[in-house]
Amino acid sequence: MINTHGDPMPKHIVSGLKYIAAVNLTKQGHSQREIAKALNMNRSTVSHYLNGRNLSWRSIEVAKVITEMCPRDFLLLTHSLTQNTEMTRTIIRTCQKQKFQGKVRNSCIGCGLCVDTCLMKAISLRDLKAHIESEWCCGCLICVDMCPTDSIEIKEVELDGNNRSN
Repeated sequence: MINTHGDPMPKHIVSGLKYIAAVNLTKQGHSQREIAKALNMNRSTVSHYLNGRNLSWRSIEVAKVITEMCPRDFLLLTHSLTQNTEMTRTIIRTCQKQKFQGKVRNSCIGCGLCVDTCLMKAISLRDLKAHIESEWCCGCLICVDMCPTDSIEIKEVELDGNNRSN
């Protein structure tokens, strides 16, 4: 899809995602320098974004819809648009409203499929067993689907850390 300026739309949607992330990072107390580094952009652009300049409001509206998608779609679409794993991780972690907790059962055989497929880099192998850093888990469940021994459980938790009752 091409807009009237001849630029590819994905670039504008990424700008909308970066805008939302920049606003959220500002609310968390990060400096413009830190935000620029985290989102791989210059400080001038961060300043313009935070002051509502050089942005298409339609791109921000589309980005807001993307942030409200299910975790898997939010992750995969953001990664597809940015083509940058670190930027994707920052955007997902900053913009996602839900929190998740991962648990690995003793049936884990340490094959590493979950490590290889986790775009959030939330999983590592230690002592031949997967370990999930819940702080980085976005709840996409890709690791659950890939696990040959059904050893991974991901639960949504309240912001205070308690499991949500279904």
